[in-house]
Amino acid sequence: MHKTNHTGRSQFLLLGLSEDPKVQSILFGLFLSMYLVTVLGNLLIILATTCDSHLHTPMYFFLCHLSFVDIGFISTSVPKMLVNIQAQVKDISYTECLTQVYFFIIFAGMDNFLLTLMAYDRFVAICHPLKYTLIMNAQLCGLLVLISWLIILCASLTHILLMMKLNFSSHTEIPHFFCELPQVLKVANSETLINNIFLYVAVVLTAVFPVCGILFSYFQIVSSLMRMSYTANRYKAFSTCLSHLCVVSLFYGTGLGVYFSSEVIQSSQGKPVASVMYTVVTPMLNPFIYCLRNKDVMGALERLLSRTACCLSWTPDFRTKRILQPLRQKL
Repeated sequence: MHKTNHTGRSQFLLLGLSEDPKVQSILFGLFLSMYLVTVLGNLLIILATTCDSHLHTPMYFFLCHLSFVDIGFISTSVPKMLVNIQAQVKDISYTECLTQVYFFIIFAGMDNFLLTLMAYDRFVAICHPLKYTLIMNAQLCGLLVLISWLIILCASLTHILLMMKLNFSSHTEIPHFFCELPQVLKVANSETLINNIFLYVAVVLTAVFPVCGILFSYFQIVSSLMRMSYTANRYKAFSTCLSHLCVVSLFYGTGLGVYFSSEVIQSSQGKPVASVMYTVVTPMLNPFIYCLRNKDVMGALERLLSRTACCLSWTPDFRTKRILQPLRQKL
């Protein structure tokens, strides 16, 4: 096949999860529902944490960013898959593929960084409670998030610049439902040694180091909890970490599951199906975890919904008075 690296003409073929039309119809409805639930759930958390003054704390500042990242994370892959299923096509242009890779790396890396920052926040809150407000001030929280964005943006941009030097055959088949960097590198026709080396370096920087930070934070937290004399205080302190622990376990558990399943399962459909867990299911479940296990978020959502209901019920009355007032004056 003809080798090319022209961004405007090259195309890839995303094989997706199934070629059966009946299965594709089911997948379209399923993934559309999951996408809408994910976007709605994370938007509610963003609104609750920004509009409620009780949640203007470092933990919920990071949670707000995590919800935004989860919306971007699932929006990177699912909309294009839905369009392809609906149009009964598999094409994705070279530019669109690079765009998917770029934003997928950004949002996946930011998930790692934000989960690490949230673990550090819990470490300071439990191990250094008297210095918490002094250490976790607004300036430091904003600076940590900004540095995380700058690191992952530079890493993602470097990946894209290295990929632009590769050659691909026209209509190259990718056994996935979106352009994932390792899968794209496997179908390249040119040498990918430099790309793979930088991929490993980026994984260490954006995944291994954050995981080590999370493990260190929780090791210190457990050590501090063991030194507490009262069981009630120990349980109350640990309960503030439960939601974060659930999200961390879900995110990294599904990520490791995808890695090991790709090594064990030889089928070309094995990895895409496993990837659904951390690319679609995890962003969808995060809002439920934080809502169901966090009374502060639940209270903020209830207040937000009650204010919205009051506004909706008050608006028609206002319009009615504005219309009827001139009529009364004429009478």
